[in-house]
Amino acid sequence: MADVLSTARVFTPQDIEAELEALAQRHRAAGGFGVDLLNRLGGSGESLLERLPAPVQAGLTGATETALRLAMKGASQSRRLVADQKPGVDRMVSAAMGAAGGAAGLPGALVELPATTAFLLRTIQGAAAAEGFDPEADSVRFDCIQVFAAAGPLAEDDGADLGFVSVRLGLPGGLHKLIAQVAPKLGAVLGQKLAAQAVPIAGAVAGAAVNYVFAGYYREMAHVHFGLRRLAVDADLPQEELAAKLRQRLHSPGAAQ
Repeated sequence: MADVLSTARVFTPQDIEAELEALAQRHRAAGGFGVDLLNRLGGSGESLLERLPAPVQAGLTGATETALRLAMKGASQSRRLVADQKPGVDRMVSAAMGAAGGAAGLPGALVELPATTAFLLRTIQGAAAAEGFDPEADSVRFDCIQVFAAAGPLAEDDGADLGFVSVRLGLPGGLHKLIAQVAPKLGAVLGQKLAAQAVPIAGAVAGAAVNYVFAGYYREMAHVHFGLRRLAVDADLPQEELAAKLRQRLHSPGAAQ
């Protein structure tokens, strides 16, 4: 199976602009609720991270890198056994996982972290498939990890992270090198999640809410990522050029409206 199914549609400049605007709107909408949720949970991402014990903070990157490596195996295997679900179902399952982890406080959240990472990767793969890509193709597997390079829903994202779309095949060391590069940033985001879940019982509510947002956020960012990649194929234009245009839309005056 090819990485992506092509289309016979001819794209006009107006078509391309319309597609880019739709992707920009999807990007803007992805994290809005997550920022509001963070404020309700107790402040900025940095303040949440400061609540974690020092050994946990120090081990976040390593734990996240391990979780990503395990997730690559687990997510792909689960797609062979269970069909992709509707977004609402995915978000409810993710919320249930967060609640289960948060019910036991920080120890439970740490145990739940690899499972949630695999589940989030599974939702990213589902979005890739919905955009016409084969999640088992090497370049698509690479891109699925790259989606985690986008600022998480518990961090304000100004669109600067769209740079990740242009480095897919130019990274020496392949997938394992990419995981090592993504892990520090994703680890900081997941650390905020752990801190929100750190209080037993109350952490169950926070874990459910955060996981619900995470599942929706990363699915939407995956649609932006693979939608842009599909547009590049269909319109026969460099992906970097389209990413630059999308970034410009997100930074333009009034973009947040």
